[in-house]
Formats: sequence, C-alpha cells, structure tokens
Amino acid sequence: MSSLERKIITRRIIRSYFSSVISISMVLFIIGFAGFLAINAGTVADYFKESITFSVIFDSSVSNEQAEQVKKKLSERDYVKEISVVSREQGVKEMKQLLGPDFLDVFQVNPIPVSLELHLGAAYIDSVHINSIMAEIGKIPEVEDITYHESLVSVLNTNMDRIMMIMVIVGACLLLISTALIANTVRLNIFAKRFTIHTMALVGATKHFITGPFATQAFFQGFFAGLIADCALVLTLQAIRNRFHIFFEVFDSSFLPYVLGGVIVAGILLCVISTVVVVRSQVTLSRDALYY
Repeated sequence: MSSLERKIITRRIIRSYFSSVISISMVLFIIGFAGFLAINAGTVADYFKESITFSVIFDSSVSNEQAEQVKKKLSERDYVKEISVVSREQGVKEMKQLLGPDFLDVFQVNPIPVSLELHLGAAYIDSVHINSIMAEIGKIPEVEDITYHESLVSVLNTNMDRIMMIMVIVGACLLLISTALIANTVRLNIFAKRFTIHTMALVGATKHFITGPFATQAFFQGFFAGLIADCALVLTLQAIRNRFHIFFEVFDSSFLPYVLGGVIVAGILLCVISTVVVVRSQVTLSRDALYY
C-alpha cells in the first residue's frame, strides 16, 4: 500500500470518527440542556411559591414596636421564609401610589394599620399547611386578619404539578430518542467494519478480544463527545444569561457541574454499551448475512 493510499484511508477514518463524535455530541447537548431544565423545574416552582405574599394585619392600636416583637417570634418558625414589618407610614405611601395622594383627605385619622408581609417556604404552600399556619397566627392577640391570594395558591399548585409531569414525560422521550440516535450512529460505524470483525472471528478470536478495541474506542468517543456537548451547553447558557439574565435569578446554577459530569458519563455509557451490543451481534452473523 502506497503512502498516498495510507493518507487517504487515514483521512477517511479521522473524518468518519470526527463526524460520529459531532453527531453524538449534538445528541448529548440536547440531553444536557433538557436535564438542566428538568432539575431547575423544582427551583422555578419553589420561586413562584415563595413569592406569594401573606399579609398579617394587626389591630389599629398595635404599634411598630409591638409588630417587631411579633415578627421576632414568627421568624423562629420553620415555615417562615421571609418576614418584614410594614409600618403605617410605609402603608400610607403604598396606598398613595395605588389610590392617589389625596386618599387620606376623607379620613380624620390614619386608617392604615401596621402589618407583616410574610413569605412561607415552598414546602408549606398547600392548603393543609396554610390552614394550620393561619390558625396558629390567628391566635396571636394583636392579629386582626390574615389575607392572601387563595385562588393563586390553588392554581399554582395545580399547574406546577402538571408542568412537572409534562417535563418528566418530555425528558423520558428525549432520553429514548437520544439513546436510539446514538445507538444508530454506533451501529453504522461498526457496520462498516463488519468484515474485519468476521475475519477476526474466523481466525479464532473470542468475543471479548474482538469487543475490547471497539469498546476502548467507544469510551474515548463518548468522552470527547461529552466534552464538546458540555462546551456547547455552557456557551448556550452563558448566551441566555447575557440576554435574559432574569432567568438565572430563578435557576439554580449550582447543579450545573453535576449536569456537565452527567453528560460525559451518559456519553461514555451509551457509546460503550451500544458498541458492545452491536459488535457481539456482528460476531454471530454468518458470512451471507454480512451482505444484507
């Protein structure tokens, strides 16, 4: 074989290997992006739940100092995510923004009572916990009323459950499709080498001996494909963050290293397992079956 023929064959092998790695990396990118969104689905749901405001309205005789004492007691409860005192002056300022600067002219005294703005932890945003918490807070002598958007809580819980279910189904479908695409890519690569595999089997090579080199190649193929997919995923998330930075105020980026590692592991496992299965199936084929 001349040096020119060697160069041509080497170039074709490299081109085939590179195209396979790129194809697999694109599939792994989809898996990684879907995984990042799925992991943050719970974080997004918790963000919206913890944004619901509960207004604890005090009796008109309660002072700011008394409200601070109640706030201090409630802040020790496990269900409290955030709590703050809304003074009469602050309440008047907010009402002026809503009703206009002259709304107090019809009153002889300031009708706005001191209140608390309470945000519960996401785990406590359901009807059972809320009713229990409202009953507990309602027993405080200084508290006159507690208000919140009850319909919003119901709609939020219902819709979030549906969204989580949809994301699980979509994620499972993407995983199945991705597995099939990677398996087909590996199958095409192995199919091109079926005569080499058959020749090795004819001279007495065992399945393990034949599978070993292909599995090693698949390992590095999955590893490099995972690295490329990780780079693409990081660049994509960075572009989204620069353009829509508000999303990353909701998303928890601490999970990103686990997603990136999971993409590489998934690439290696899918490539190696697919390769082992396909190679072992090729070993058992008859000579005539190689041409079909």
